[in-house]
Amino acid sequence: MAQEQGPGRRAVLGAAALGAGAAALAAAPAAQAATAAREASSTGRRRLPVPAVVAHRGASGYRPEHTLGAYDLALDMGADIIEQDLVPTRDGHLVCRHENDITSTTDVADHPEFAGRRTTRTVDGRAYTGWFTEDFTLAELKTLRAVERIPELRQQNTLYDGRWTIPSFQEVLDWARKEGRRRGRTVWLHAETKHPTYFRDLGLGLEEPLARLLRRAGLDRRTSPVFVQSFEPSSIQRLARLVDTPGVVLLGAASSRPWDFTRSGDPRTVADLVTPAGLRWIASFARGIGPTLDLVIPRDAAGRLGRPTSLVRDAHARGLVLHPYTMRNENAFLPADFRRGDDPQGFGDAFGAYRAYYRTGIDAVFSDHPDTALLAAEDFRRSRG
Repeated sequence: MAQEQGPGRRAVLGAAALGAGAAALAAAPAAQAATAAREASSTGRRRLPVPAVVAHRGASGYRPEHTLGAYDLALDMGADIIEQDLVPTRDGHLVCRHENDITSTTDVADHPEFAGRRTTRTVDGRAYTGWFTEDFTLAELKTLRAVERIPELRQQNTLYDGRWTIPSFQEVLDWARKEGRRRGRTVWLHAETKHPTYFRDLGLGLEEPLARLLRRAGLDRRTSPVFVQSFEPSSIQRLARLVDTPGVVLLGAASSRPWDFTRSGDPRTVADLVTPAGLRWIASFARGIGPTLDLVIPRDAAGRLGRPTSLVRDAHARGLVLHPYTMRNENAFLPADFRRGDDPQGFGDAFGAYRAYYRTGIDAVFSDHPDTALLAAEDFRRSRG
């Protein structure tokens, strides 16, 4: 495994660095790519700090995820980017839910008028029983209320159960524009297409309606303050043909295969995609990757952090930014060497874990607790002078 590298070469990440210069960066040697990234970012009208903080489904450590309440709180805390996961309704609208199965994130089970819509669906090869967004119109979904997804770990969040509805992505775009004006700052978004092959098979392709919304909002340019992301590379390839909005390929466990690869017979796994050749291929149509944090620093058999891999260095050498996922404060999610006590709900040494990940040179991190991530980022930048 490679030695970790510091992020000094990327003091500021600008939208321009992700845009017009991406192809040149991908072909340049590492040192030239680093210089070009700095120069491009300095000319960008909208800039992000490095490391930036992506509020994972909003401030989901404090509010039910993917609600305007979670998004508002994330902005109040100072998050640099707000994430949305996008799934379709039966009538073709895009709504913000982590999954199309809304059984655990809404009060749908309390609505007798929808009892008959409980069903079993096979999504990306796995069977789920519950209620699914593709069986509801947007108007019907708007009669539901959002609830905390993991109440066993975040009982405090259940205080807000029922307070907010499911937002459509159009509402989020309107909200971001309004909040940007009110707060005097650009509101960056990070929008994911969920299960795009599954939905395309149902006649509910995600990329075309997403592209239409981005074009209508003037967010279809290389310098737009929006990232589009997906675990299926073909979804980012399709979006790249529709809009110039920066694309990010999400990467799961090394042994996993993207579902579109499984469906098409492509034998490559994530382990193949994080090689220099795989990253070069991704850089031909995307501007970044979103790897699980374990691809940046693996954990050993005891769950403790090992030595960083060469992924950050290799991705940067090909002009790709890295937005790994997901940091959370609770012991249940932290590496074993940063847990404190035996309570899975208790907060561990999250600041120590952030320091370890930031030292690798990542450009951003997804976090359920953006306030902690932001304080850790400030400490890290201060320590680097």
